[in-house]
This record gives sequence, structure tokens and C-alpha cells, in this order.
Amino acid sequence: MQVAFLVAPLGAEQAELTRPWQAVADAGGTPKLVSTASGKVQAFHHLDRADSFPVDLTVGEASTVPFDGLVLPGGLANPDALRLDAKAVAFVASFFTAGKPVAAICHAPWILIEADVVRGRTLTSYPSLRTDIRNAGGTWVDEQVSICTAGPNTLITSRRPRDLEAFDAAVVKEFLPGNA
Repeated sequence: MQVAFLVAPLGAEQAELTRPWQAVADAGGTPKLVSTASGKVQAFHHLDRADSFPVDLTVGEASTVPFDGLVLPGGLANPDALRLDAKAVAFVASFFTAGKPVAAICHAPWILIEADVVRGRTLTSYPSLRTDIRNAGGTWVDEQVSICTAGPNTLITSRRPRDLEAFDAAVVKEFLPGNA
């Protein structure tokens, strides 16, 4: 089982990338880092630079086909940059079209809004996105993790890094059901 992790070259919240990544790997899945540019991505601990990670594929090279799911880490700058990249937006939307599960945490629902896939869906996020989600036709809830099946795929969302334990468990259960 391969799981795509989509991040911009700069600004992903490190814990929201590395902890779900490790949960997928521990459950026997193969995480792959996809970005809008080749090379390395620079993660952050809130506003401070953290580690960098090598990119496996760019969105221009990637296809939904080999992946069983998509994880969208947050951070403030990361999803903001992704939603401005047409190929990244199309890559995200393709998982919904293919009926494959998507998981987004913190500010990552911004790219879901840009991909126009939240209408009629229930999700959570960092609280500052609630109006954006409602304006895009979604229902925002203040929960540790939200699992919405009212659409073409399962959508898992979470609010912030301190919700990662519940988020990771939901990702593993949905993406790698034999390992939950």
C-alpha cells in the first residue's frame, strides 16, 4: 500500500508530516513524498526551520493510480502555497474523483477548498479555517478528528498537532485496514 504525502517545498509542519508518515510505515505501508518541485522540502516547527526531506516525485510526475491514499500535512505556509499550484490542486482533486481516501490536518483543508471538494462534506481544521470551509459549502466541526464518508471517498480531517494520535489512528485504519 502506497500513501502519497503532498507538501510544498517550504512550510509543512514537521510533526504533521513525520508522525503520520511513521504511522503509515509502522503499519506496513509505503509513504512517498510528493511536492511541487524536486529536491528537498523544508519542514518547520511552527515558524522555525526544522528538518528537510527528499522528494520522491513532483506533482507533474505523480499520478493517483499507484497510491491508496493521500495525506495533506498542514502548517500555515504549506497549504497556502499548494493551493496556488494548479498541478497540486488537480492532484488532490484526482483522489476524490478516484474515490481514494484523503486525510488533511490543521491548515491543509485550504487546498481542499481550492480543489472544490468540501461542498456537502463535514470536516474539521485549525479553527481559523471554519469560515472558509463553511463558505465553500462544507460543515465545520470542532472535533479531534472527523471522518466523513458523505462523498465519493473517505475524508479524514484533524485540527492541530496535539490531535495527531487520533489522526494517525484514523489514517492507518482507513488507508491500511488490515493493520489497524
